[in-house]
Amino acid sequence: MKAQIQKTKFTAADEISRKWYVVDAQGQTLGRLASKIAQILRGKHKPEFVPNLDIGDYVVVINCEKIHVTGRRLDQKMYYNYSGYPGGLRSRSLRQLLEKHPDRAMTAAVKGMLPKGPLGREMLKKMKVYAGSEHPHGAQQPEVLEI
Repeated sequence: MKAQIQKTKFTAADEISRKWYVVDAQGQTLGRLASKIAQILRGKHKPEFVPNLDIGDYVVVINCEKIHVTGRRLDQKMYYNYSGYPGGLRSRSLRQLLEKHPDRAMTAAVKGMLPKGPLGREMLKKMKVYAGSEHPHGAQQPEVLEI
């Protein structure tokens, strides 16, 4: 009796097909939305997912200035930036960040959920974040993703 051999299929870089999605962030909770976006950027929703390749899709996030957070996070969640010099630590609350740069809060949330290193940086480049409801990616014919 012959032993059955099971072969594992590995996804090659030239077999990857990417789609474009539009996500409306209005009224969505920041962390819950960021985790869904990170899964799509990583490609975990595809059956051919492999952890060492970037097979995810492109995501366009609109209306990120209308994001929702729970509790007292608007005032208690802090974002830090250090220049490298003594006394060069700057801190901003989520409220201040949303007033000045609403796209950076979403980018920081998704970045923390992606792999660290060159692979995660490549995945993050596939996310386009806009404060308003307009985006310049209409030529890619993105699908609306309901989350």
